[in-house]
Amino acid sequence: MGVDCAPIESRGNFKAITFTRCMQFTPTQQHAMAWTALAAVAALVLWLLGPVLMPFVVASVLAYALSPLVQTAQRACAGRLPRLVAVVLVEVVFLLLLLALFTLLIPILAHELPRMRDQLPVLVERLQTEVVPWLRAKGVHVTLDSANLKALVLQLFNTSFDDGFKQALTSLRIGGSVALAVVGNLVLIPVVLFYLLLDWKRFVRHVEALVPVPARAAYDSFVTECDDVLGQYLRGQLSVMALLAVYYSLALWAFGLELALPIGVFTGLAVFVPYIGFGFGLVLALLASVLQFAPSEALVVVAVVYGMGQLIESFVLTPRLVGERIGLHPLHVIFALMAFGQLFGFVGVLVALPVSAVLLVAIRRLRAQYQASALYRGV
Repeated sequence: MGVDCAPIESRGNFKAITFTRCMQFTPTQQHAMAWTALAAVAALVLWLLGPVLMPFVVASVLAYALSPLVQTAQRACAGRLPRLVAVVLVEVVFLLLLLALFTLLIPILAHELPRMRDQLPVLVERLQTEVVPWLRAKGVHVTLDSANLKALVLQLFNTSFDDGFKQALTSLRIGGSVALAVVGNLVLIPVVLFYLLLDWKRFVRHVEALVPVPARAAYDSFVTECDDVLGQYLRGQLSVMALLAVYYSLALWAFGLELALPIGVFTGLAVFVPYIGFGFGLVLALLASVLQFAPSEALVVVAVVYGMGQLIESFVLTPRLVGERIGLHPLHVIFALMAFGQLFGFVGVLVALPVSAVLLVAIRRLRAQYQASALYRGV
């Protein structure tokens, strides 16, 4: 920082005071202040427009992931396939796959809810006659009102699946603005995704044109590294999902579970959301097993299948297919899921790991610059 010493006189009623005060910033400091101000304005805009920007952010992430598929479809047709047709084809296939994933829950719920209504009173009676005496023998005194529990169970499950669906629709209508926002986002995201895929290259060129010329080399290097990390993550994660879907389906089928296929496929595909997807699949499998087998046998089946699945995923599939390139420690993963979930809800959980991978690349570069700086070296 340079100092230009220019005297400035300030005269009052008593005497004249002469002092020197003038400050001049170097070009580097001016650039840093300008970028800091721009970052603060951008953060403020994102915070104020967060609910409005949410479908655009989700569509942008999906467009980044699906854009290579559009290019692959065009190359497969030797360039004769118009981009508009390729975009429509890729987006329709993606939406159908997404819809198929959610429809896997329908046979599970439609099949298990009536069985739960019939079997849960029996389970309550078994708790009263077997589990409670065993706990009391161990010194744990538990009082279980089986009559009230049976009445509560019958009240909760005294409706059919269709009636429950109608009640859910009624609740959505009562929800008003919340339901309208959810439906609006579900409609808006595919529309925004279509236009982003159609003009993806043009949008990328517009963003690159805003990068200052002196920073272009650093920007290209950063984007290339991020693209490499994200590409490896997406390809590896898709392979892990497919293999786990096959494993869980075959393993549950080998133990004789009736809903082995939908539960196994759902569990394998849901691991895209770390911990949450696995936990939800485990609960579904445990529920189906308890209603089909004896409780002790059900616990053994679920413990063996899902315990082995977790070991295979953690020590074989993820290290080999996803690799160590991302470099996220399990504690980093848990913190990222909690932080993004708190800030952006369920959508934040979905994008937590890809965004964390990009942030990790940025942090590595900032750390390298800091360690090469005079501040770190003390010179």
